[in-house]
Amino acid sequence: MAKAKNNKEAQLLELLKTVLPKTISDPKLAEKIYSACELEIKSRNRGSSFKNFCEMCELPNLEPETIAGVKRQFEDSFGKGAVTLKPNPEKELLAVEVKLPDAEFKGSVKVRPIGEVEDEQEIKLKFIPCPIALPADPELVWMLARRENMSPDEACVALSKAQEDFWASKSGQKAQRDRVERSFAEFMNRAPAKLLTELGVKRHYKEPEPVKLLRQLPSETATKKK
Repeated sequence: MAKAKNNKEAQLLELLKTVLPKTISDPKLAEKIYSACELEIKSRNRGSSFKNFCEMCELPNLEPETIAGVKRQFEDSFGKGAVTLKPNPEKELLAVEVKLPDAEFKGSVKVRPIGEVEDEQEIKLKFIPCPIALPADPELVWMLARRENMSPDEACVALSKAQEDFWASKSGQKAQRDRVERSFAEFMNRAPAKLLTELGVKRHYKEPEPVKLLRQLPSETATKKK
């Protein structure tokens, strides 16, 4: 996940480097905008690294020797003289503050046994509408959904794979032996929801609906003329 994020940021900076000179006639201004974007991305990355560091840092107790060891770890990563630690025995945590020339980060490290790290919360992506139609009947729309990080084309690829997986499964093979037509409609009616969601798609309704044309109300001018 982190590698993909870094790749996207590198691609964004590369895109800015290409686009800015074409859209801004002043080279100094273009360079200034690019530098500001680069600094902002670096700052956000450092903030994310600081948060991860706080979550992964082991703190079995609040003894002075332990705190000194934690401080050395932070200073190795963020620089000496930039780290301030303040123990809080009541809440069983260590408040951490890092001051850099161009940024400031605040967080805390919880007291916990060595080797015990809090589970990272899973990011749940939302599903967004993804209506599709078959080439044989483009006016019948199947109401589906796709994960928000997928494109419509990726959703269609996922659906194609889901169909292949279903008809190759025991349930799909049994359906074909029972002379069930190997069609998209039968697939949508029979495919387990888990098979679809694992590939990033979801069905809202099993049956397609015809495209409805909106009847336009007559304009106010036309009504007055009558």
